[in-house]
Amino acid sequence: MNTVLDAPAAITTAAKGNLLLVDDDADILKLLSIRLKASGYQVMTATSGEQALSMAAAERPDLVVTDLRMAGLDGMALFHEIERRHTGLPVIILTAHGTIPDAVAATRQGVFGYLTKPYDSNELLAQVNRALTLHGSAAPARREDQSWHSEIITKSPLMEDLLLRTERVAQGEASVLIQGESGTGKELLARALHNASRRAGKPFVAINCGAIPEALLESELFGHKKGAFTGATSDHPGLFVEANTGSLLLDEIGDMPIALQVKLLRALEAREIRPVGSTKTIPIDVRVISASHKDLNQAKADGTFREDLFYRLNVVTLRLPALRERREDIPLLLAHFLQRLSERYDKAVTAFAPEALEMLIAAPWPGNIRQLYNVAEQVVALSSGQIVSAKIVEQAMQLEMQRIDSFEDARRRFEYDYLTRLLKLTQGSVTQAAKLAKRNRTEFYKLLQRHSIEAAHFKPTTP
Repeated sequence: MNTVLDAPAAITTAAKGNLLLVDDDADILKLLSIRLKASGYQVMTATSGEQALSMAAAERPDLVVTDLRMAGLDGMALFHEIERRHTGLPVIILTAHGTIPDAVAATRQGVFGYLTKPYDSNELLAQVNRALTLHGSAAPARREDQSWHSEIITKSPLMEDLLLRTERVAQGEASVLIQGESGTGKELLARALHNASRRAGKPFVAINCGAIPEALLESELFGHKKGAFTGATSDHPGLFVEANTGSLLLDEIGDMPIALQVKLLRALEAREIRPVGSTKTIPIDVRVISASHKDLNQAKADGTFREDLFYRLNVVTLRLPALRERREDIPLLLAHFLQRLSERYDKAVTAFAPEALEMLIAAPWPGNIRQLYNVAEQVVALSSGQIVSAKIVEQAMQLEMQRIDSFEDARRRFEYDYLTRLLKLTQGSVTQAAKLAKRNRTEFYKLLQRHSIEAAHFKPTTP
């Protein structure tokens, strides 16, 4: 179980969480309400699932306690709607003895827990407290200093709700899974969570699990000893050690190979790691934040992501909305980008013409904020005046659709293709490949290392 640590001195203690109770039995609703209010919780009540959804949208509760069997929208249907509209909001289900199997099945789908009727008061309070603690909802009130998320530009109610939940979650030590499409800013949110936590000021380390070859990813995470494998010319501490006492972001965790998922789970459970080639373990104190654009629930069902690791990482889920869901932020983001890019390009581009801004707000933005930034950069590069016209925006968006690679990206792709062709041609002989490339062996080995290419993989296999 995760432990909630003492809040920083800069934050003042707030009242207990705000609960939403849902039951079509007025007597049970009244008893629950009296018991929880007496324990210091703020309580709202709803007599149907439909009414509960409306109240959740207006009041943003910290926890929902609902009956399983109700007319109309029942407890499970209510849970699924809450999961879709308010990701990360915990739900506890009340169930009669005859429906316990249904309640157990519900917990496997993501319901936080269940209580049988007639409920035990102590068990009720324990479950409520545990749900609020693990989900950060019993956290202190918002701090006056909001610099912890200064890099996140927004006025969207969706984002404000997400930042409030992020700040609450940050006060505990629960593992957090950030879900969101590519380009929505998952690393920015992870960094903001770190800045709002007690670990602020300690290391924040990020790694993209999908961008590093499988053979190197274990070494990058856990480190290695000198001589552990070819090329290991010195000890390497690894990112867990580098992030010790701080936070480690495992971006695109859904791309992590199954074999490495087992080792990661073991490290998280034991709170210690073993570098590749070592016989000794190293204790670690790291808060793990994971992120993925993939549906990890589906990956779990497909067998490409371990169920036990999923539940270990997914104590709290934060979902970043796509840019199309927060279009009111587009003018703010563009103004921010224009200011930064104008300084970089030494231009005085200050604003968009109204029709140009309308075009940008209405665009679909499948690449989200990253794509918006790319278009803003092209706009600044193409502009010759202070005001950006609709014609310039149209040209920039056409360029973005064509996706012209940067010189560095094009060269990197060419080098990789060139090196692999040479090694195929020479059947993995570095000496022959270096001669064909008119490079010395040392330089050629450096090129192979830069692109994580193993010459041995190109040698013919012995029958």
